[in-house]
Amino acid sequence: MRASRLSWIALFALGGTLFAGYLTYGKLVAGTCPLTEGCPNLLGLPVCVYGLVFFGTILLLTLYRWKGTPANPLGIEEWISRIAVAGILFSGFYSINELLFPSCVIKPCTYSLILPSCMYGLVMYAAIFLLARK
Repeated sequence: MRASRLSWIALFALGGTLFAGYLTYGKLVAGTCPLTEGCPNLLGLPVCVYGLVFFGTILLLTLYRWKGTPANPLGIEEWISRIAVAGILFSGFYSINELLFPSCVIKPCTYSLILPSCMYGLVMYAAIFLLARK
């Protein structure tokens, strides 16, 4: 994989990590979603926590690949693609769920960033997947 593609993957993964980290911090520390929208839970944790783990893992794998050998014996690009697919499915499900069945406290639901925050994760995962597959 070319260094420019790795740079873009790292940039999207860093953006996703920071965004999900901000949402996670707000939800777990402040107790409310910082974007004044509903925050779905899975297994007792806000879904932004899972996004933080997915994006953080992709970022670490990308940085390892950047520093690693050119031969890529561990198939890191394949793992980045797989995690991105899992992120696409995960954030896609919650994006559709939030659009069809909003969980906002105040009705009608208004989103601080126009769309549910999961939609932005979906776009970043899709970009990472496309960059990792070429």
